[in-house]
Amino acid sequence: MGITNEYEYTLANNGARFLALFIDSILSGIIGGAFGANDQWILGGVMGFAVGVGYQWLFLTRNNGQTPGKMALGIRVIKTDGTALTFTDALMRYIGYLINSAVFMIGWFWAFFDENRQGWHDKLARTYVVRAD
Repeated sequence: MGITNEYEYTLANNGARFLALFIDSILSGIIGGAFGANDQWILGGVMGFAVGVGYQWLFLTRNNGQTPGKMALGIRVIKTDGTALTFTDALMRYIGYLINSAVFMIGWFWAFFDENRQGWHDKLARTYVVRAD
């Protein structure tokens, strides 16, 4: 399936998206663990959120829309209008990750039924995940 703006893109398959998310979750968990807050669950939650947003911002805005997991799977994130991702886009995408999980994981599975393979986080941030080739 392709998307046409100025260029033709091939949507990433959901299996690659899941594996990339799995890799990125492990890596951001390791990074978050390095900043661990021990018994202080509120501080730990704030730190976890900050690490997640920072991870997404760093890679999506500074690395051609590719986190390490996405690089490993040959996929990347693009804006639906073709513009570069911004801090706000990365933030909205990460907030979408939290919403996806909070609502019985439905937001993650949405991509399996959406014609553009967009999860709720993609809809919220106005992004597609495409093959990087």
